[in-house]
Amino acid sequence: MAQVTYNEDNIKSLDWKEHIRLRPGMYIGKLGDGSSPDDGIYVLLKEVIDNSIDEFVMGFGNIIEVDIDDTSVRVRDFGRGIPLGKVVECVSKMNTGGKYDSRAFQKSVGLNGVGTKAVNALSDSFYVAAFRDGQSKEAIFEKGDLVKESRIVKSSHQSGTEVKFIPDDSVFKKFKFNLEMVERQLWNYAYLNTGLRIKFNGKTISSKRGLHDLLENKTKNEVTRYPIIHLTGEDIEVAITHGNHYGEQYHSFVNGQYTTQGGTHLNALRQGVVDAIRDFYGKSYDSKDIRGSIIAAISVRVEEPVFESQTKTKLGSLNMGPDRPTIGTYVGNFIKKELNDYLHREPDTAAKLKSRIQQSERERKEIAGIKKLANDRAKKANLHNKKLRDCRIHLSTPKTSPEDRYASTIFITEGDSASGSITKARNVQHQAVFSLRGKPLNCFGLTKKIVYQNEELNLLQHALDIEDGLENLRYNQVVIATDADVDGMHIRLLLLTFFLQFFPDLVREGHLYIFDTPLFRVRDKKQTFYCYSEREKQVAIEKLRGKAEITRFKGLGEISPNEFGDFIGEDIRLEQVQLHEDTNIESILEYYMGKNTPARQDFIIENLKVEVDELEEVEAEVAEVSV
Repeated sequence: MAQVTYNEDNIKSLDWKEHIRLRPGMYIGKLGDGSSPDDGIYVLLKEVIDNSIDEFVMGFGNIIEVDIDDTSVRVRDFGRGIPLGKVVECVSKMNTGGKYDSRAFQKSVGLNGVGTKAVNALSDSFYVAAFRDGQSKEAIFEKGDLVKESRIVKSSHQSGTEVKFIPDDSVFKKFKFNLEMVERQLWNYAYLNTGLRIKFNGKTISSKRGLHDLLENKTKNEVTRYPIIHLTGEDIEVAITHGNHYGEQYHSFVNGQYTTQGGTHLNALRQGVVDAIRDFYGKSYDSKDIRGSIIAAISVRVEEPVFESQTKTKLGSLNMGPDRPTIGTYVGNFIKKELNDYLHREPDTAAKLKSRIQQSERERKEIAGIKKLANDRAKKANLHNKKLRDCRIHLSTPKTSPEDRYASTIFITEGDSASGSITKARNVQHQAVFSLRGKPLNCFGLTKKIVYQNEELNLLQHALDIEDGLENLRYNQVVIATDADVDGMHIRLLLLTFFLQFFPDLVREGHLYIFDTPLFRVRDKKQTFYCYSEREKQVAIEKLRGKAEITRFKGLGEISPNEFGDFIGEDIRLEQVQLHEDTNIESILEYYMGKNTPARQDFIIENLKVEVDELEEVEAEVAEVSV
């Protein structure tokens, strides 16, 4: 083994931008290309808007302008404006900013003096201008380097701050802003800040009833069992209802920050609801029956919040303020008192809530015996079968780094050949494989009892560890990997039905993906092209001057392990399964998995026409290029 030196020459000091660009995951989580709500470009956007929101919270400026196209962002607020003598430092000098002074910013989300610096360092171009007291100053950066700084000059513009940036495409590969995702993010700001108006690409976004509006919008296409319960207090707001779905659905916020991974405030809400309901009805209902099918939102405002990472997706433990209780105690006491009082005032809602709890209780007791037998079988099966080829890193490992958590993946395949190829080619550190035997059961219209009665589905839920919710989910990415033929599409649809029917939270929280594999291999003796569409195939054939060997991959098992390594590495193509705001799960499952309705037949025929038209268009383009 070669001798490795370790001396003064090995010690390196990086400036602020070099460290951010070298370790972006420390500052913004994963990178991504804009196809997922937690991709880095949306974190950059959030960091800029958070500063504008903090101005509004402090009572300065009730309008924020946000203009976004595919790759560029402009945010203009009408707050106090960055002090002109500190414009450059505030966006380019670490540990510099107004958030360290609690007199200037109380109950702010941005506290570390890092956010805007990360945006600057990770942007191809970054522009900042501050308008204050009839004067202004601007600065322009490229990849964090200052390229232009103006003097302080007179200005007729209204006070505030303007930021424009274009994320660096060498960091965010082939990125593109999804405007629908951005709009959902902006609506959350509006729900949490009544009186704020956000002008997004010319459209005004605002809310009058806060979390009541949020929950009303989330449930507008879902049957709820009783009117939304809306509770407000000092620095806390809560909205609660129950639906007919499986699982629990929460939206939690701290100082306007969407804490997607929850934290102490959400834990206190979940327990507080249980305590309040048990106390009101005078019965020790099982917590699962109380929280089953719940849809709730909570927002708290605290001084100097403690988050578990720079991306602020999970709240740690802290006090609400000087001489005040911990966040858990404060939220728990609020829920227990206010929810109890509400149910006393609204007996009709109390009766409907009790009926929903009793229904969950009956369903749970009905499957109790079946569940025990199924779980015993699953434990025995896990000792002997080879359905799950696990990875060394998964979400239940306490010391897993954020990078490892984001990379944790399980491929769900059908058949030995497909699972065999992926198993041989995978990264054993981060990628696991679960092999189905044959087509899974069609779960449409069935109750959760079937999950325990069907061995394949029971083993799958145990492999993911989602039987009791997503808290123990072992893999960040659950990938459906099926053949690109009719049978493969059918298996994909059956798995989608399984997850949407019984584990919709897995989809809502962005963990479910479809694996996109190449349809064709086009090659000659010197070059090989893997093509994902008919268009790409025709282009590849043209590049090889028509002298090419063309292979159509009908099944995953036809792709050798050596080739598979190219498709499940850094350039893996995954399509995230997303539930939009107006998606009604019952309706969509009825449409695709119900009786063969005329509407579905028309959809299939229309899309076949589109496919034919696109194929003819490709052939015409190729012919034109050849000429």
